[in-house]
Amino acid sequence: MQFRDIFSLAYRSVTANRLRTGLTVAIIAFGIMALVGILTAIDSIKGSLYSSFASMGANSFSIRNREMMIRMGGGDNATKGNNKQKKKIKASNRNKRISYEEAMDFKQRFTFPSMVSISFNATGIATVYKDDKKTNPNVQVIGGDENYVSFSNYTLEQGRNFNDLDVSSGRNVAILGHDVAVKLFGRNLKNVVNNTIRVGDVRYRVIGVLGSKGSSNIMSADNIVLTTVNNTRRVFDRPNASYQIGVQVLSVQQMDAAVGEATGLFRIIRHLELNESDNFYISKSDSLAEMLFSSLSTVTLAAAVIGFITLFGSAIGLMNIMLVSVAERTREIGVNKALGATAPTIRKQFIYEAIIISVAGGLLGVFLGMIIGNVMSLLLKTSFVVPWLWITLGITLCATVGLISGIYPAIKASRLDPIVALRYE
Repeated sequence: MQFRDIFSLAYRSVTANRLRTGLTVAIIAFGIMALVGILTAIDSIKGSLYSSFASMGANSFSIRNREMMIRMGGGDNATKGNNKQKKKIKASNRNKRISYEEAMDFKQRFTFPSMVSISFNATGIATVYKDDKKTNPNVQVIGGDENYVSFSNYTLEQGRNFNDLDVSSGRNVAILGHDVAVKLFGRNLKNVVNNTIRVGDVRYRVIGVLGSKGSSNIMSADNIVLTTVNNTRRVFDRPNASYQIGVQVLSVQQMDAAVGEATGLFRIIRHLELNESDNFYISKSDSLAEMLFSSLSTVTLAAAVIGFITLFGSAIGLMNIMLVSVAERTREIGVNKALGATAPTIRKQFIYEAIIISVAGGLLGVFLGMIIGNVMSLLLKTSFVVPWLWITLGITLCATVGLISGIYPAIKASRLDPIVALRYE
């Protein structure tokens, strides 16, 4: 018999018992849906992370006093921002703060063609007031210099940036993030510039409003108030405050050279000996993204394991149903053999049936998984993800499951004695 004839016979056998076929297809579909759905959701999260960190600037890096750590699930393990640091750091130098004097010294002496910004997280979070209106107590107050807005890739929607006099005098001027301005002044943002707000008990004159930068599950880039770094030193200074230095080079190709020169200069400023390890950390926006992606890889692995376990259960269920089908169709097999069907033909028919059922389940599962996974895209406001890799993998796995699950029942069917089969009740 030709392939077309055998396949047509297998297809008619599959559609003859719709309830059993439908249940089997559903079992396989749910397994593939779990696998493709979770992996598609993870791809959506990665897309959101790429967008978030791209907005930070791929040609910039920061110098800070302590290592950045991302904890997943509250465990003790952490992914660190700088894995190259192998030497021991003296306990007295560990997490040694970066003082304002050190940051300013670096800004004045760093001669690499770049833009240097100094910033300080003033209060962690705060409540901002305007007359009888106030924000939630989750606004970040950040002190920066004249380069901070550009370094952080913000744009000014209204007003102006800090000037040299603002920074040097440390006077009470502020630039509002878009969400804070909307909360205090309404969506039309009328009469914002030159108006006054209050951060805690301190009044500020608003000189600008930042354009909306968007937010993600990691950060809220529009829920901030910017003031000058010298103002934060005067109003919010803490004894152990540590400042952050940001460097933005002209192109990504200059990053390695700039990082090397910045490391050497800051070691001199920190008075480190040749045999001493760095007591500061340099983090790039892409390295932070890689930290998160490496953490997500654990979730991806767990999702894959869950999906494969489900598929394994589906394979067992499919094989069981195919064995039941062989038992039910013993007389049919005997008739086919009596009419001249060979053992290879019987084997192919049952293998094709198993593959048809599993691929149908795979196609349904891939479609449902893609839809469910893209719910995450809607929540994160990212583009619709079509996971071609997972689609191909899912369908291939289903075809493989069908082939493996159908082999033993097909062999059993092909070995039936036609005389015995015809007498089967």
